[in-house]
Order: sequence, then structure tokens, then C-alpha cells
Amino acid sequence: LGVVSHPGRWPTTAFLDRDGTLIRDTGYVATPGEVELLAGAAEAVRLLNEAAVPVVVVTNQSGIGRGLFDEPAFQAVQNRLEWLLAESGARIEATFFCPHAPAARCECRKPGLDLYRAAADSGFETAGALYAGDRARDVLPALALGGLGMLVAGEDGTYDGHVPSEVILVPDLLSGVRGLLAIPEDDP
Repeated sequence: LGVVSHPGRWPTTAFLDRDGTLIRDTGYVATPGEVELLAGAAEAVRLLNEAAVPVVVVTNQSGIGRGLFDEPAFQAVQNRLEWLLAESGARIEATFFCPHAPAARCECRKPGLDLYRAAADSGFETAGALYAGDRARDVLPALALGGLGMLVAGEDGTYDGHVPSEVILVPDLLSGVRGLLAIPEDDP
């Protein structure tokens, strides 16, 4: 795993996608009962927490803009995710989401940068950060903001879209975080 040298703590922040990275992507996760953590996701977040790296979820939620569910339903799903993580000693510092359908062509929908600008305005560092997700759009902001893009394989073991060579490919979030933090696979 190659890591670009950055001053100070590395990574400064971990920006993680939600659906397909932390929880199973069922299309549109609209109810708390649909929330299922992916294998190793809670441990990955816990390892980042233990390394004093703030964990921030950045997620496109076009189901809101499409009228499939509303913001309170999104928040109920997010609460369930945070509860499941807490059961494993892991926590998320903040969540930023785009509620628009793709047709809106907004700048908050990833790979747009407005959610990351909002995170920066809230005190989270974007330079030197980890940008991890299961789709190219989740990791491309790393190239514009001076961070490391980490593309996580889908559950079928394949990678979404074409990504530049600067983006690293990992089989799952846990192995990627372990590699980034230089934690051996056999270390509990």
C-alpha cells in the first residue's frame, strides 16, 4: 500500500461512503430493519477511532429526491447504523448527505465537492484525508482535495468504474484500513 507523505497525522479524516461500504447496499436502504453491517466494517471504523482519526460518513441519498423515503426515514437508518457500530465500540463523528436525485445536477452529489466543503466548514480536514467507498464517485474527490482514494470491491469482488492509478483498490474496508494504519492482518 503506497501512501503519499503528508505533514502531521495521516489520515487527517476518514470520509467513508455508507451504502456498499459500511452497510449492505440493497438499492435504497429506507428502513432501519434493512441495515446490515458489512463484514469488518465496524472493526475498520473502530481501528480508525483508536488511531484518533475522525470518521465522517458522506453519502448520496437520491431516494429522498426520488420520493422513495424522506429525511426522517434517512435519519432512522443512520441512527440504526450508528447503534450497530456502537455495539462494536465504533463511532461516526458526523454524517453529510446529498438528498437530491441525479437529475438535479447539484454540487453536493458525489463526486461533487460541496459535502466535503461542508465537512471542512465543520472542522474536518479534507487535505490528507482518506476517501473510501465502493464506487468511483466516492473516491474521486480525493484527487481534487489532496487525499487518498480507496476503492472497496463490491460484494461480488469487482470494482466500480474506471479510476485513476492514484486510487488504491482493496477487497474490503477492513483490509484497506489495516493496510493504511500498518496493522497486520493477524493483530487483534
